[in-house]
Amino acid sequence: MSSQIRLTLLPRARCFFDEPVQVKVTRLRSRQVVTLRGRSTDERGVVFSSSVNEGNVNGVLFTPPGAGPFPAVLDLNTFPSEKKAALLAHKGFVVLALCVFNVKPENMKEIHLNRFRDGIDFLQRQPKVSGQGVGVLSRSKAADIALSLSAFVPAVKACVWINGCNANTVVPLYYENHQIFSSAQVDYSSVIHTESGAYILKFAIVNPLAEENKDSLIPIEQAKAQFLFVASEDDMCLNSKVYMDEMVERLKRHEKNNFESVCYPRAGHMLEPPYGPYCRSCPQGVYPYQALWGGEPSGHAAAEVHLWKKIQEFFRAHVR
Repeated sequence: MSSQIRLTLLPRARCFFDEPVQVKVTRLRSRQVVTLRGRSTDERGVVFSSSVNEGNVNGVLFTPPGAGPFPAVLDLNTFPSEKKAALLAHKGFVVLALCVFNVKPENMKEIHLNRFRDGIDFLQRQPKVSGQGVGVLSRSKAADIALSLSAFVPAVKACVWINGCNANTVVPLYYENHQIFSSAQVDYSSVIHTESGAYILKFAIVNPLAEENKDSLIPIEQAKAQFLFVASEDDMCLNSKVYMDEMVERLKRHEKNNFESVCYPRAGHMLEPPYGPYCRSCPQGVYPYQALWGGEPSGHAAAEVHLWKKIQEFFRAHVR
């Protein structure tokens, strides 16, 4: 910032992560536009995360300490979340956390794949990043965006798809200002209201292989990336096991061997890094329902322990 502009942090410049901070900018001209960038440092003054607001890219970048080079991962979330990105950076990955819905879902009429492609380009320009390719980590709605990135962006070398759909969902998807996929139709009559008050959304999306949904199916068979498909059999939000089985069968028909699949019988939709609390239900976010996520606590917890190690091994094997 120029010397005429003053930035003040209140109540003080240094604080713990769970303390509120007020950022005050003064001495601006009338209607002057400025860009604020934030970053986090540890107790030794080492920067490990920084906010990113560059063109279409609006997220948080996590960088491991050391000279590198490190493999790069795009942590693609349906809604803003930085937990997985921070933990992966601790394991030696440069990670950019982006979210699909940067506005309320009801206000978003279309999604542009360019925004996430630009995030991949941004990652590849980082001085600590090794090689020419990146990995993509995704779950739920973000997982179908990850499939589309794998099919259309050659820089994607490895894709982790967790409890998603095999078709584009929610709103149409555009790339280079052209619609590439319609949105798979939703049958609200298939939503099940349970005695707890939460809803089972598992069967709400109309079969992506049906004639009315054919323009939403994502052509993963044209992708060069390696896939790790992960499905929870007790997912109550999406019929993820069925979608995974279809993708595996399709890749086999095309004589592809660039995939592996994992299924967890007693796990629910919300697979997260391990040792966090089990979430049975909460507001779904995209649709106006209190969603039942499924899973049984001990089985879900065991799946998270196994999967978190599996994800790291997968990225280390295929992103260099």
